[in-house]
Amino acid sequence: MTQHTESRYDRGAKALAQIDGEAGQKVIDSLADIAPDFARYVIEFPFGDIYSRPGLDLRSREVATIAALTAMGNARPQLKVHIHAGLNVGLSGDEIVETIMQMAVYAGFPAALNGLLAAKEVFAEREDMAEDISPS
Repeated sequence: MTQHTESRYDRGAKALAQIDGEAGQKVIDSLADIAPDFARYVIEFPFGDIYSRPGLDLRSREVATIAALTAMGNARPQLKVHIHAGLNVGLSGDEIVETIMQMAVYAGFPAALNGLLAAKEVFAEREDMAEDISPS
C-alpha cells in the first residue's frame, strides 16, 4: 500500500488541475449545486487515488481513458474532457486519433467514428483558443 502524506482531496485537486485544467474544474463546478459530495468523490477517487498512483505516467493513463471512453460509446462529454487532458499531458493529436481508431477493432466503427468526431471538435476548440491568445 502506498503511503501519502497529503490528503486524497489535495492530491486529487492537484492532479485534476494538471491533467484536466479548466475543463475538469468546470465539471466539478457543475456539480456544486446538485451533488457537492459527488464533486468531492470525483476529486478524491479518480484523481487523488488512481491518477496519482505510480506505475503509469499520465500520458499512458490518458491513452487508456480515451480508449475506454471511446469504446463505451455513451460518454461523449467525458471523452472530450479527456481528449483535452491527453493534449494537456503531452499526447499529440495524431496519437489521440490513432488511439480512437484502434477502438474500431474492439468497440466497432460507430464508437470509433463518434470518438473521432469528438476529437475533431476538441482540436477545433483548441485551435480557436490558440487564435484567441496569439498576438495579432
